Amino acid sequence: MALLAGLLFALLVGQPFPKFNKKASKYLLQAAVVGLGFGMNLHESLASGKDGMMFTILTVSGTMMIGWFIGRKLKLDSKTSYLISAGTAICGGSAIAAVGPVIKANDGQLSVALGIVFILNAIALFLFPVLGNLLNMSQREFGLWSAIAIHDTSSVVGAASTYGQEALSVATTVKLTRALWIIPLAFVSSLIFKQGSGKMYLPWFILLFVVAMVLNTYTPLPDILTDGIVTVSKRLLTVSLFFIGASLSWQVIRSVGLKAIVLGVLVWLVIGVSSLLVILSAR
Repeated sequence: MALLAGLLFALLVGQPFPKFNKKASKYLLQAAVVGLGFGMNLHESLASGKDGMMFTILTVSGTMMIGWFIGRKLKLDSKTSYLISAGTAICGGSAIAAVGPVIKANDGQLSVALGIVFILNAIALFLFPVLGNLLNMSQREFGLWSAIAIHDTSSVVGAASTYGQEALSVATTVKLTRALWIIPLAFVSSLIFKQGSGKMYLPWFILLFVVAMVLNTYTPLPDILTDGIVTVSKRLLTVSLFFIGASLSWQVIRSVGLKAIVLGVLVWLVIGVSSLLVILSAR
């Protein structure tokens, strides 16, 4: 509902404070993810997420190759194609923001890739819980699927939290494990595009999330404190989803070309459907 409210606000009213909106959505989301770590046990989360490790390796590398292949067939420029594939393979806008400076993508290429990922994220946040219930997926199955097939961390956490606590635990662990692939991808990207001087932006909130989980597991923090942090974090997530929705504009929608949309949708369908079939077949 918060995301929908943000979308309607942006499309009907516009963006009165775009810079504030961008920063608010970014930092509120990061704070929310870190805070959720205080509600998770390290051993339980690793046990929940270990099955997703091999899945992560296969889907990240496979998505990048499939995106490259489809992009060439569509004759889409290589950097836009690469950014969309990276956003789909790893963690949406965070991956695009990290890889973009490394390959020296221009503002147009970045905005197109971010626009596509944003639109597909909005669809996934509403669609995935409905599909999970229709397919009678368990908490563990849905958490794993959403972490692999939804782009941004915000939408993964949002969709999984509506499905259940176990789904949230699995989804967050697997998704942040995927997000660590930003580091090797950035180095590989610099070699592919021969842009070794590009700056690399890494999502340090992932490390803080792990620290929060370790503190919650190994230190005698009072329940009233950790429960309070988790409750506030969930409220921050709701607010951040509103700001993310409010980031959409008619300009972003118009900037997304047909070929880029086709690439984004096809790559997303490939990873979404294939991962779903594998998960369901393992029942």
